[in-house]
Amino acid sequence: MTKERATFAGGCFWCMVKPFDEQPGIDSVLSGYTGGHVENPTYEQVCSETTGHLEAVQIMFNSEIYPYEKLVELYWTLIDPTDAGGQFYDRGESYTAAIFYHDEQQRLTAEASKEKLNASGKFKSPVAVKILPAKPFYPAEDYHQHYYKKNPAHYNRYSIGSGRAAFIENHWGGQS
Repeated sequence: MTKERATFAGGCFWCMVKPFDEQPGIDSVLSGYTGGHVENPTYEQVCSETTGHLEAVQIMFNSEIYPYEKLVELYWTLIDPTDAGGQFYDRGESYTAAIFYHDEQQRLTAEASKEKLNASGKFKSPVAVKILPAKPFYPAEDYHQHYYKKNPAHYNRYSIGSGRAAFIENHWGGQS
């Protein structure tokens, strides 16, 4: 069995967990912070936009069951890949989208997938998602973990109210 790690930032991490969690071969999906310069940041510090961190999810997966390429393809359908200023109603650096690669093969796969999406003509603007080397990942506070399970009504209101659900339905034909 081949265990791998993948890290994606796509705006509010609450909305990034469920779609990955529901796939076969996914061992865990952890909400957290990455890409910044402060060790063990808190949610409040990250929201202050002073740590350089992005809200992200780190996924442990069996690549023989669910390959990294499929994870990247799913990732695109969870975000607005052309938005460089955040995601949906969440604005600022901590809500920007990025793929953090853990090895050269992940980098190549992510770059090729980004090029394919750009060439598809699906969006009028270019894909703004950065592809960056993985940095230390710090798990978010417990109340953020699997928020969609702990607070389903609020999670659904947030997904709809933020504009994420409508964007995904309109552009990808799916649900958040």
